[in-house]
Amino acid sequence: MNEFNFPQQTAFYRGKVRDVYTIAPDLLVMQASDRISAFDVILPRPIPYKGQVLNQVAAYMLQATAQICPNWLLSTPAPTTSIGKRCEPIKIEMVIRGNLTGHAWRTYASGKRVLCGAVLPEGMKENDYFPTPIITPSTKASEGHDEDIAPEDILKQGLVSEQDWNTLVTYTRALFEKGKELAKKQGLILVDTKYEFGKIGDTIYLMDEIHTPDSSRYFYADGFEERQAKGEKQKQLSKEFVREWLIANNFMGKDGQTVPHMSDEWIDTISKRYIELYEQVIGQKFVPEQLSQEETFARTKAALETLL
Repeated sequence: MNEFNFPQQTAFYRGKVRDVYTIAPDLLVMQASDRISAFDVILPRPIPYKGQVLNQVAAYMLQATAQICPNWLLSTPAPTTSIGKRCEPIKIEMVIRGNLTGHAWRTYASGKRVLCGAVLPEGMKENDYFPTPIITPSTKASEGHDEDIAPEDILKQGLVSEQDWNTLVTYTRALFEKGKELAKKQGLILVDTKYEFGKIGDTIYLMDEIHTPDSSRYFYADGFEERQAKGEKQKQLSKEFVREWLIANNFMGKDGQTVPHMSDEWIDTISKRYIELYEQVIGQKFVPEQLSQEETFARTKAALETLL
C-alpha cells in the first residue's frame, strides 16, 4: 500500500497493520491495510480483505457503543478508511477478561494467582468464567512488547490521575458488557478484549478499533458448557489460529527464528476465516470491495474537505 499525501497533512505514521495520517491539528485518517502481525512481527504476505474486515467491524462496534462513552470516529468514507478526532493517547491498554484464557491461563498454569493486581480464584480450569470480569492493564510500548502493570503502579507512576483511572475502569466494564450482549445475539461469547483511550482537553475518548478479531477473542456459545465439562478445546473466532500455526512451525517472534513459508492456500484460509469472523460477529453478509488507491484517496479527500 503506497503512502497518500492529503491536503493539510502534518504527519504520517506506519503501524503494524495501519497507516495513520494526521490532518491539520485535530483529525486523523486511519488506513487499515491487509498486513497481518503476530508476536509483534509483521508477517511477509498480506491477507486479502483483512483491512476491510477490521475497519468495518470496528466502525459497527464504535457506533453500537457510542452511548457508553465518546469515541474518536467521525466518518468511514472507504472500506478500509476511517477518519476521526485526534486524541492525546493514554499510554495504557485496558485489557478486560471474562474467561481464564490466553495470557491469563498461562499465568495461572505457572502457579501465579495475581495478574496486574487482579486476584485469580483457586480451582479454575482453562476457559472457565471469572466470577466477575478482571481488568489486566498493560503499558503501551512504542517499541517491543507491551508490559503488564497493576493499577497501583499506574497511579504511582502518574500515567493517569485517579479520577481518570476510575473513568477508564467504568468505561471498560460498560463497553465489555455491551460487547458481550452484542456477541450473545450472534451465538458468541466475547472472552477478552482491549480498549485504547485518549483525551481531548479533559474529556476521555475511546480510540482505535474495538471488538475486532485482532483485539478480541470470541468463543462459540453453542456447546461451550459441554466442551468445558469434557475438558475439550473451545471453538474460537480470533486470529489465535494464526499464532497456533506459527508456534507449530517453531516461530514465536524470538531472535533467530524465521517466519514459516505462507502458501497461497494458507493465505486464502486466513482470508476466509477473517470473513467468517466478520459475518459471525456482526451478523451481516460480507461484501468485498476492492477500491483502487486513487478511488480510496478521492473518497477520503472528499470526506476530509467536508469535515474541515
